[in-house]
Amino acid sequence: MKGCTIVLDHIGEAEAAALLVDGKLDDILIDMPDAPRPGAIYRGICDRPIKGQGGMMLRLPEGETAFLRQGKGLRPGQAMLVQVTGHAETGKAIPVTDRVLFKSRYAIVTPGKPGLNISRQITDEETRDNLLAIAHEVFDSPHGLILRSSCEGADEAEIADDILAMLELADAVLADEAGTEPEALTEGDGPHTVAWREWTGSAEVVTDAGSFGHLGVLDQLAQLGDAQVALGEGYMFVEPTRALVAVDVNTGNDTSPAAALKANLAAARALPRALRLRGLAGQITVDFVSMSKAHRKQVEQSLRAAFRADPIETSLVGWTPMGLFEMQRKRERPPFPKAMLKDV
Repeated sequence: MKGCTIVLDHIGEAEAAALLVDGKLDDILIDMPDAPRPGAIYRGICDRPIKGQGGMMLRLPEGETAFLRQGKGLRPGQAMLVQVTGHAETGKAIPVTDRVLFKSRYAIVTPGKPGLNISRQITDEETRDNLLAIAHEVFDSPHGLILRSSCEGADEAEIADDILAMLELADAVLADEAGTEPEALTEGDGPHTVAWREWTGSAEVVTDAGSFGHLGVLDQLAQLGDAQVALGEGYMFVEPTRALVAVDVNTGNDTSPAAALKANLAAARALPRALRLRGLAGQITVDFVSMSKAHRKQVEQSLRAAFRADPIETSLVGWTPMGLFEMQRKRERPPFPKAMLKDV
C-alpha cells in the first residue's frame, strides 16, 4: 500500500481515525467518552486562586474542575469562557485557556485578536492575494481570522463556507458568555472531524466499517503494548512512569565503530512517531547510546528536524550533565488505551 491513507472507523464503540503512510501506522486518534475533548468550550466559574502559581481553579459542569494557568485579575464567582487545551492526568484538573479559538480545516476565528492573517507556509503572492479577497468578501467581524496553510490549492467556495461556519459558531458561543452557571457550550471535535481538519495532505479516505481490521490497523495497534521499538539500526525502549517517560536506546548486535551514532540517529527520527502513537507526553528523558560530544550535535539536529514535522508541541530542553537528553511535550491526547483492544 503506497501513499497516505486515512481510515475512519471504530474500535468497539469508540470513534477512531488512523493515518497510514505506505501501509505503516503514522498516527491514531481515539475518542475517550469519559474525558473532555481538546477544543471543547465551557462557561466556567472561577473557584479559587492557586497561590504561588498565579493560576485559578474553575468549576465546570457535572462537578468537573479546570485549571487556568494565568488567573491574574480574576475573582471567585466570575464566569468566563475557557477552552480545553489537552488531556488531564488522572486526579488532576482539566487544563484550559481563556484564549478561545474556533478552528476548522481552512480557517481559525480568533475573538479578541482582530486582524487578518495568512499562514506563512503559503508563499505565492498571487495565492495570498486571492485568499485575502475571499476573506474580505465574506468576513465582516471584529474578531480576527487566520487562513491556514491547507487553503493553498483548495476550492474557493469551500474556504468561504468554512470561514462563515466558524464565524457563525464564534458568534453563537460568545452570545452565551454572560451566563452564571457552568455550562458546556461546544463538545469539541471527534477523531473523524479532527482527521478531516488536520490531515490535509493528499490521501485516500476509507470509511467502510471494519476497515481497521482489513487494513491491518488493529494488528499495528496491538504492537503498541510492547515497549521495544525496532529501529533497523538497533532498538529503543519507550516506557512511561508516573514522573516521566524514559527512553533507552541500544545498538543491538552491531559492534561497529559507527553503531552508536547510527542507532542514536535512527532513534531521533523514530521518537516522535513512537510518542505520538502511544499518546505519551510530559517530561521525557532519553538515554542515548554513549557517544562523543561532536556526535551529540548531529543527534540534536536530527531530533529538531523530526519534531519540527510533528503536530504536537514539544520543547527540546537539552543535555543533562549525565549525558541524558530532556524534552517537554504537551499533553494533547490521553495515553493509548491498550485495554480497548482486548474485546476487539
